[in-house]
Amino acid sequence: MEVSAILAQYRARLDVQARAARLAAGENPCLELMTMLLAAPRELWPALELEERRRELASLFSWGVPNERALEVLAAHAPLVECGAGMGYWSALLRARAVDVAAYDAAPPGAETNAYHAFPRGPWTAIEREDSMHAARRHGDRTLVLCWPPFDDDRASYAVLRAYRGDTLVYIGERGEGATGSVRFHRELALNWSVEEEVRLPNWPRLRDTLAVYRRNAVRRSLRERDRCFECKRYIPTGAIGRCDWCFAQRPAALVLQVGRHRLEYVQEMLDALPPERRQALENSPNRIR
Repeated sequence: MEVSAILAQYRARLDVQARAARLAAGENPCLELMTMLLAAPRELWPALELEERRRELASLFSWGVPNERALEVLAAHAPLVECGAGMGYWSALLRARAVDVAAYDAAPPGAETNAYHAFPRGPWTAIEREDSMHAARRHGDRTLVLCWPPFDDDRASYAVLRAYRGDTLVYIGERGEGATGSVRFHRELALNWSVEEEVRLPNWPRLRDTLAVYRRNAVRRSLRERDRCFECKRYIPTGAIGRCDWCFAQRPAALVLQVGRHRLEYVQEMLDALPPERRQALENSPNRIR
């Protein structure tokens, strides 16, 4: 099938789903659309602009893509409280299966501007407006659900986990220091929580997110690890990438990108070793600050 035909079919189905009022039991349009795109021959993937398609589907549905097994595991740990629910896609699928889930977001899409879900429609189910930390603290009797918390925002993951008074967490995202969850969040999990079950999720290329069920350890250990600038060895904010501000100002890198709260520095030797098209993309990046 030609790229144009695949995209036309995708656009038509996306438009139908975007206008749907709600989700019925057994429906999972995000997974269906993702599967349709990834079923195309690999040599067509660049022309399909899969990264752009991923962001488009994430804006409308969810950054994490559920499958049936993941929904079954969540249902087994109900009642649930999802903090940072975004479009409420996971909660909507669970409610369609009669699962008890309370869903919260500090900026529910539609009613307020939400940078992660800019698609012009409201959530898939009712989302209450409340700060995630407050919601987690109030619902210690429910299993906490965190789906794709941003990697550069402690308040969306670490602070929520510390505010939670319950003993069971379902975390949907990448394990370790990946695309989701802050560094402090992952260190807290490693110190004070244990994985009881893990479910593989449908993944876009280069991503490795899963659904993991954690249980709080009986004895809490303090988080004492500190990060240092690899050049001068001064302390830097936890989870910061690269050098401190002083080293950066004294010896600037050849090219620098600002990604969230982090700086990504490229020395001249790294740039010279890159393929020309990759180097040009970095040089023209809207995130470039030097």
